[in-house]
Parts: sequence; structure tokens; C-alpha cells
Amino acid sequence: MTGKKSNIILTGMPGSGKSTIGVILAKLTGRDFIDTDILIQTAEGRTLQDIVDKDGHMALRRIEEDILLDITCRRHVIATGGSAVYSRRAMEHLVSDGVIVFLDADIDTLESRVKDFTRRGLAKRPDQSFADLFAERVPLYRKYAEITATCAGQSYEEVCARIIDRLDFY
Repeated sequence: MTGKKSNIILTGMPGSGKSTIGVILAKLTGRDFIDTDILIQTAEGRTLQDIVDKDGHMALRRIEEDILLDITCRRHVIATGGSAVYSRRAMEHLVSDGVIVFLDADIDTLESRVKDFTRRGLAKRPDQSFADLFAERVPLYRKYAEITATCAGQSYEEVCARIIDRLDFY
């Protein structure tokens, strides 16, 4: 389906639907699914929020980069953590055998889906608001995206169908 590349890499803000869309997309394309937030939590034996609370947001970013750099798989849908785009090395590694898909959702949609960002395990500065984080990350998502899928006002199935249509070009 993707021709030269075998993995589908989902990026986007918390609440954009990476995990949910990832599972559906994996089923529709006959791929396995990996959620890197779960890989991080399993490797560390604790939640993302616990990592941020005890070690800081930069520790979470370093752990995430290490986990992403260790991924070696084919024919998977990979839902990355929202902060994956801060690591140029990790994104270059992922794109070497994957198509980067940015799940683009506006801030109102994100806030309606996730009620409490303070317990979400976000790799952000303590003084940084969600709106500030959104403004900082969206240009990075766009920078790496080979496909951008608008999510606002769309069902998860509709978003998956549009992604699959675009994958035919790879």
C-alpha cells in the first residue's frame, strides 16, 4: 500500500486521536500497531505523568527519543507521543521506513476531547500553557508531515479513509 515505505507514523497533539486512529488504521491496512507512550510506560514501569512529576519534562523527552530510536519494525502503524517531533534524530529514524502522518486538530477540538491536560503526562515546561504548547508544536508536526489529515469534524473512520487514499501515492 505504501510502496517504498512499510510503516505509517502518526504524529499530533494529545487528543488528536493517534491511538484510536492508529488501531483502526492498523486493522484497515493489515498492520500491527505500536503506541510509543505505552512502550515508554512499560520500559520505565511508571506513567508518563510520574516521569514528568519526578524527573521533569526533558527526562520524558530523552526517554521518548531512546524508545523511538530503538524501533525497528516493518508494516506497523506507530502512534508517537506528542513530543516525538522535538527529536530530529528520532523523526529521521522513523521516516527512513515510514510515512509521517500529522493528525491536525484545532485547539478547540483537542480541548473538548481531553478535559484534564494536567494529568496527561505532557512533555512541557511547567509554566507552559496548552495553547503555548500547541503553538510551539504545530510547526514541527507540519515540518515532518508527508501527509496531513484534518481531524476536526471528522469521524475516526473518515480520517482513516482519507489517510489510506493518500498512502496510495507512496
